Amino acid sequence: MKAFISQPMRNKTDAEILEMREKVAEHIKIMFGEDTEILDSFFKDAPDDAKPLWYIGESLKLMSQADVVVFCYGWENAKGCCVEQMCTELYGIPYEEADKDGIFYSNYYG
Repeated sequence: MKAFISQPMRNKTDAEILEMREKVAEHIKIMFGEDTEILDSFFKDAPDDAKPLWYIGESLKLMSQADVVVFCYGWENAKGCCVEQMCTELYGIPYEEADKDGIFYSNYYG
């Protein structure tokens, strides 16, 4: 099982982003099992001149491997997350929505 985390990143520090990812990843492992692989969409080595569409392209490549996508709180206000959510709908990838604490109540039975 592989899980992709979609989260708003604009105006957040790396520490804030990573803290939320860790909370969501912990809950993913509770809900889907400790052996669930979390696909790493936090690109530490992005090119200096990377534009938003570069990040979307890399994210979509990773998301193509996912069995489930978890959207972090506030995703609907982030363009990249909205693109990712649209892709889950169009391509039938199950998804969950986490609250401010990284918690979600799964509807996925895969």
